[in-house]
Amino acid sequence: MDENVLRKELAELEQKVAELPVGYISKKTIAGKVRYYLQWTENGKKKSKYVDEAVVGTLRSQIEERRQLQARIKEIKALLPNVAVKPEQSANEQKFQTNVIVGDRLRSFFESVAGYKKRACFSALQDYLYGDVRDKVFILYGLRRTGKTTLIRQALAEMSGSELVKSAFIQIGAGNNLSQVNADLKLLSDNGFKYIFIDEVTLMEDFIEGAALFSDVFAACGMKIVLSGTDSLGFLFSEDEQLYDRCILLHTTFIPYKEFEEVLGVKGIDEYIRYGGTMSLGGVHYNKSSTFASAKSTDEYVDSAIARNIQHSLKCYQYAGHFRALQDLYEHGELTSAINRIIEDINHRFTLDVLTRDFISHDLGLSARNLRNDRETPNDILDRIDIQQFTERLKSLLEIKNRNEMSVNITEVHKKEIKEYLDLLDLTVDIDIQSLPPTNLKNQRTLFSQPGMRYCQAEELIKSLMLDATFQKISAVERSWIIERILDEIKGRMMEDIVLLEMKMNSNKQVFKLQFAVGEFDMIVVDPETNTCEIYEIKHSTERTPEQYKNLIDESKFRDTEFRHGRIVGKYVIYRGESSSLNGIEYLNVEEYLKSL
Repeated sequence: MDENVLRKELAELEQKVAELPVGYISKKTIAGKVRYYLQWTENGKKKSKYVDEAVVGTLRSQIEERRQLQARIKEIKALLPNVAVKPEQSANEQKFQTNVIVGDRLRSFFESVAGYKKRACFSALQDYLYGDVRDKVFILYGLRRTGKTTLIRQALAEMSGSELVKSAFIQIGAGNNLSQVNADLKLLSDNGFKYIFIDEVTLMEDFIEGAALFSDVFAACGMKIVLSGTDSLGFLFSEDEQLYDRCILLHTTFIPYKEFEEVLGVKGIDEYIRYGGTMSLGGVHYNKSSTFASAKSTDEYVDSAIARNIQHSLKCYQYAGHFRALQDLYEHGELTSAINRIIEDINHRFTLDVLTRDFISHDLGLSARNLRNDRETPNDILDRIDIQQFTERLKSLLEIKNRNEMSVNITEVHKKEIKEYLDLLDLTVDIDIQSLPPTNLKNQRTLFSQPGMRYCQAEELIKSLMLDATFQKISAVERSWIIERILDEIKGRMMEDIVLLEMKMNSNKQVFKLQFAVGEFDMIVVDPETNTCEIYEIKHSTERTPEQYKNLIDESKFRDTEFRHGRIVGKYVIYRGESSSLNGIEYLNVEEYLKSL
């Protein structure tokens, strides 16, 4: 058979294999119930993940198809010259000064992600690799566990055999420098390599000062250079200086609900509230351990992915002026502690606001009624609580916790500058809170792009409050009721934040909250070009009640809003129930709404 025909068939088969799951299906009987698992070996270790019985048949068929395709690939390779690595490349591989992966090792590197679904941003990476872009590098950056390396491995898995032999993956270590990488890139260039992926490139302390090497020398000569790493600020600094107008930036930190469901295979807004923010929660496609499954793992993530990120960038950046007020904290080794403190403080204030503003001032009576009227396990605990004492106790404990945990003297200037870096990392986004009648005061609410982090910290804080001596006098069952009710209020506020954040990130219209002397619209979306707006209430509920949309039909609020922001063209309640309409109000299911953005 013609060699070109065989090579084409080989490329097509490899593409199909990359899209099929690896491993085999096993089953276990647990408590009398049969459970199925997909099991495979990765880096010498056995791994497994639970699969729903409904997809077992499909998975088995796909695994068998993969086995048959691999057998055919083996036959074709036996008929062809070596297409994995040129002989001279194998010899030169020993001369690399950094950890360079090519040839068969590269195939092993990407094979385990064959069954993973792809994030929406994958197409941008593909456009760069195979498009007409020249003289530019592609920067793939974001916090840890947001899918950067997986995107690279998926890009490699999509390549044909002829493209793969021209590809290399370079893993940078803490001891590497630009001189070593430059030597390796020259060696790769001399051997005809075109697609170069360099991971954790910001670990090199001289990266920011010498990053132009990648665009001005190698990309200019026709190489496609993809740089990735967790040091987001390092990339932003280099983009502002050495790589100005010579790079394409793709940030992976913000993972919207739609991708959480479609890529991870995990459904439901409450699951997103508990675990959203990274690509490390299981479902069908990614590993099963969640970054935000416990307070310990959450604290480790804040420290390693965020605080050290900022500290590393500031340490490596050549202009000390960027330290500004943080210089003193850095020199005394307290910068990481301060960053952790600010993140916790933002979340504590959020929790305090939910407790005192939402849970106590507004919803405690409703909570008491709901608990009292529960059909299965009615409880009157909230009827027996001294509301004022309860409020003061929670506020006091929160504030004392903040004061007692202060390990450094953090000023308002420190807070402002750290918040500036958190914004640059896409970890925090501020949403405006406007008022009618208008005031000169500017109010904002800080939204977190990683809801799992916020929820875990809030959950741990509430549990610690309930261990206070005052609450220990209440029975364990009743304490559990209180915790459950408070956490439900926190989920409600977080669902509101998630909707506001995703609308703001996906719309070119004005998005904000609108407060009145009494009551508010949870979200208003204003289109200045058409002088129209839409008003929303956001409820963490599966039921429809008139109480939910009372502000939307208030004639006074209606008139004031139209006078200030234009004609109201839509009135909506976003909630967890089915999409429907009630008395002229459109009810939108929150998951469907977020997936439509």
